[in-house]
Amino acid sequence: MGGGERGHGLRSDSAAAVMPPLENGASWRVADMAIIDTCPDARAMHVRFIDGVEGTVRFGPLFYRGVFADLVDPARFAEARVEMGAISWPGERDIAPDRMHDDIAAHGECVLGN
Repeated sequence: MGGGERGHGLRSDSAAAVMPPLENGASWRVADMAIIDTCPDARAMHVRFIDGVEGTVRFGPLFYRGVFADLVDPARFAEARVEMGAISWPGERDIAPDRMHDDIAAHGECVLGN
């Protein structure tokens, strides 16, 4: 991967702190994630789902458009967290965990905005 900053640490689903606890029945719910590269041309996260499927999500240049345009800023991108089984950013923005799960289960990675 690129020479950007690495290893922002594991971030678990904040839904675990919700009372009463949420039922995590859908296999595509994200359990935890870690940003593994913030280099603008090679941003990536390692994602693990509640059913044990895990792999890499890569962010291509077309991802940073529309509501995600400000995430081109590494500091804004680093605000990613797992919330209610999805990778989210402030402003109620998230990416579809079911699509990521399907791509990672089939190919070991999901590429968004390529």
